[in-house]
Amino acid sequence: MLRAHLDHLIAQVLATAPDTSDILFVVGKPVQAEVHGELTDVPTSLINGELVPFQVQSIGFCMMAGNARLYTDLIDRGSCDLSYDLSGTARFRVNIFFQRGSISIVMRRLPTDIPTLRELKLPPLFRQMAREQFGLILVTGGTGTGKSTTLAALIDAINSTSAKHILTLEDPVEFVHPHKKGTVNQRELGTDFDDFSSGLRAALRQAPKVILVGEIRDRETIEIALQASETGHLVLGTLHTSDTGQTINRIIGMFELSEERLIRQRLSQGLKFIVSQRLVPKIGGGRVAALEVLTNNLRVKELILNGESSDKTFYNIVESGEAYGMFTFDQHLTRLFEENSITQETAMSAASDRSRLGQAINRIKTVRGEKVTDIQGLELDVDYGRDNDQ
Repeated sequence: MLRAHLDHLIAQVLATAPDTSDILFVVGKPVQAEVHGELTDVPTSLINGELVPFQVQSIGFCMMAGNARLYTDLIDRGSCDLSYDLSGTARFRVNIFFQRGSISIVMRRLPTDIPTLRELKLPPLFRQMAREQFGLILVTGGTGTGKSTTLAALIDAINSTSAKHILTLEDPVEFVHPHKKGTVNQRELGTDFDDFSSGLRAALRQAPKVILVGEIRDRETIEIALQASETGHLVLGTLHTSDTGQTINRIIGMFELSEERLIRQRLSQGLKFIVSQRLVPKIGGGRVAALEVLTNNLRVKELILNGESSDKTFYNIVESGEAYGMFTFDQHLTRLFEENSITQETAMSAASDRSRLGQAINRIKTVRGEKVTDIQGLELDVDYGRDNDQ
């Protein structure tokens, strides 16, 4: 398939379903678009009916455009990632993968407008993050939890307010940042650098003040990121961890036991913030980010150095760290429930500690005058027979 034909096909899908979030090409199904969480078939002038293996393969090869690394990843690893630009109209993050011997393709539509901290309604602490001069800031969470969106807003805040050189290492480039007060260079894995560790090592010779690492995948990358944070750079990166405490323990676990003391010391000094995210359904449609935020203070430093114990955990420190801008997932979910942004069921399904969250929600419902339990008709079972016999 020619690039012009593929562009026309994708443009037809977007014209038919303007609110498309994902486009799927799967053998045995028509071209599909996901709109507000629901898949719908989209007929086009080029493909009107179920896709056959040859068609999906042709679309995939057209997207890979002869890139040897992408072909190698697809054959050796079973999937590959790339970005796709529709003539400045829309951008997509694409995953091409094998399933049951055939190729499938999922295109995730990326926002063309870079979000701001205000638009995302992120806490004031994020503005402090954008003002940091050096150190390590980590944004964590599972795939599809909005990490890239949050980082894009942080980069935009720095770009808008500081005359700094900002360098990003991404897989693939998702948000395209224009030069504002700052100067932004964006490098894409496979096209501009081989792997994150080598790209990050090269970045230290490219005179940036701010470095964004799209994904910290291994020990070498986190080690170079720490080195950069220790030498006057502000380093922002992502990890696939579920909460702030697990993030710290995951990093420490990447190193040998003999190196543990040293990495604990370096991490306690270099770390500035950890933000963990979970996307949950919002009342009225759409999704909202539930956050957990850790700020590195003296108590956190001590816990990083000495490790957690039964009475000292990262969860407890974050929970009691409101004065430092910290809060747990459960505290943020409680706030979202109180604001009528999410339902009780949604909050409980995303909770870290359901017992604590349940108690907090019950207190809110009591203040509102709502029932805190669905149990009805309970009566006291009293045996009066014994008294009558006496």
